[in-house]
Amino acid sequence: MDAPTTDIAAFAAGLPPSGALLGIDHGTKTIGVALSDRTQAVATPLTGLEKAKFSDNAAALLRIAEENGVVGLVIGYPLNMDGSVGPRAQSARAFAANLAHALARPALLWDERLSTAAVERMLIAGDTSRRRRALIVDETAAAYILQGALDRLSHIEGRRA
Repeated sequence: MDAPTTDIAAFAAGLPPSGALLGIDHGTKTIGVALSDRTQAVATPLTGLEKAKFSDNAAALLRIAEENGVVGLVIGYPLNMDGSVGPRAQSARAFAANLAHALARPALLWDERLSTAAVERMLIAGDTSRRRRALIVDETAAAYILQGALDRLSHIEGRRA
C-alpha cells in the first residue's frame, strides 16, 4: 500500500468509481469516524472511538470498513495555521500510514485546520447542549473533514458524470 498522500488527484486516481470512504478525525483522546455513501457524495457522522492501542483501534476501523464497503480513507491532517507541519500533523501522518497499511486501502491526508472550531460553532448554533456536543464533536468533525474531501473529489475531471 502506498503512503498516505496530500494530493487529492493522486488519491482519486487510486479509487474505484464507487464505494464508501471513511473519514477519520484522529484526536488526542478519541477518534471521530464518518462514512460517505457509496457514490462518494455525502458524509455522515458514524461514531467516536476511545483511543486505545493502535491494533485495537485498527481492528475496530477494519470492521467498520469491511461492513460498509470502504474503498479509501480520508484522515484529518492538522497543519499549523501557517501551513507548516507540527507535532500533531506528524502524529496524524504516522497514524495514517499505519492505518492505510493495516486496512489495505489508499489514504488521503486532508487539511483540517479549524474543522473542530467550525463544528463547535455549528453545534452551538443548532442549540446542541454542551453534554451532547462533547459526545458528538469528534464524529461530526470527521464528517466535516470527509465532506470537504468529497466536495473536492467531485470536481476532479473524470470522477463524476
